[in-house]
Amino acid sequence: MEYDKKLPQDYMTVGEMAKKMGVTVRTLQYYDQQGLLSPSAESEGGRRLYTDRDMILLHQILSLKHLGFSLDAIKNHLTALETPADVAAALTEQASVLRRKIETLSESLQAIEALKTEVLQMQSVDFKKYADIIVNLQMKNESYWLIKYFDDKTLDHIRNHFDKDSGLRMIATFTRLNDRAIELQAEGIPPESDKGRALAEEFWNMIQEFTAGDESLLENLMEIGSFDGLDDEWKARQTSANAYLGPALDAYLTELGINPFEEDRE
Repeated sequence: MEYDKKLPQDYMTVGEMAKKMGVTVRTLQYYDQQGLLSPSAESEGGRRLYTDRDMILLHQILSLKHLGFSLDAIKNHLTALETPADVAAALTEQASVLRRKIETLSESLQAIEALKTEVLQMQSVDFKKYADIIVNLQMKNESYWLIKYFDDKTLDHIRNHFDKDSGLRMIATFTRLNDRAIELQAEGIPPESDKGRALAEEFWNMIQEFTAGDESLLENLMEIGSFDGLDDEWKARQTSANAYLGPALDAYLTELGINPFEEDRE
């Protein structure tokens, strides 16, 4: 074309540059707008022109971008590196960034698989419960799968009364007291003993804190360990703890003259 013959020797148009480097014209235009890679010249007709040197720089940009560097980092930092040690330091830093991203993605993948398992075990679609499961997975609560067994009232109560920190503390307390119950049972210490009473008192205080005085929540809580489909190992451990905590709580509450289920019986 007559128009192309007017181009200076050894220069490429934006279209030719894009074709040679396997990028789009829009990409080159964007890099130009961002001040990352500007054409070395302009033709008489106003066409942007690139040189082999520009092509080498673009190759560097694309290579660094492939390694996960942001365009801002390439523009403001990487192109100014002068020594091999500088480049190595930048690569080391980027490797750390990528490792953190991999860890995050790995956790996300595990959460997706865990949630998928829960979704398939639930009897209906419940996005509120899905959200609760995701939150508990983020909290690294190993008992996240119990959520599907709670009714809406219990879950609404948990959402309204606990944040991440208080929720984790409650879970830690529950786990510790159950472990203690199993220990006392293994040691042959009677539930009615002073140690059993002390455990029951702490467990009852935990329940009171959890329910905030709403005893209608007790029934659902007492069913933990008896739900169908529970993990066999977890269920066996919870059953063992309940076998000790039940009599210990009965003795403790009888001593106090408290019967939390009296109204239900009436």
